[in-house]
Amino acid sequence: MTRIRLLLTSAAAVALVAAAPTAAAPAATKLTGTVGPNFTITLTKAGKKVTKLKAGSYTFAIRDKSDFHNFHLTGPGVNKKTTVAAVGNKTWTLTLKKGTYKYVCDPHKTQMKGSFTVT
Repeated sequence: MTRIRLLLTSAAAVALVAAAPTAAAPAATKLTGTVGPNFTITLTKAGKKVTKLKAGSYTFAIRDKSDFHNFHLTGPGVNKKTTVAAVGNKTWTLTLKKGTYKYVCDPHKTQMKGSFTVT
């Protein structure tokens, strides 16, 4: 009788564990990078300029509004860019590590640039 109770209790525990919902991975935080149409380049989070972020996963929504600019992001393990001649939207999902990241328009990198740190 004790063995039957033990088996039933074990089976019930296994069924509860199997039925428990699994936690979904947190969604990546959305950042918006915009270049052009004039001589501007920005990176924002919820409309505010990005200066510091925590290490983790981020979705970059890049809005390239000019055929003579590009958006080029570099940092620890990251080197992503749009092409100069292309106009349109790109989405990158990137895992950012501790360090400094820079974004520039390659043809105009002395005047169109920005950076942020990841801790």
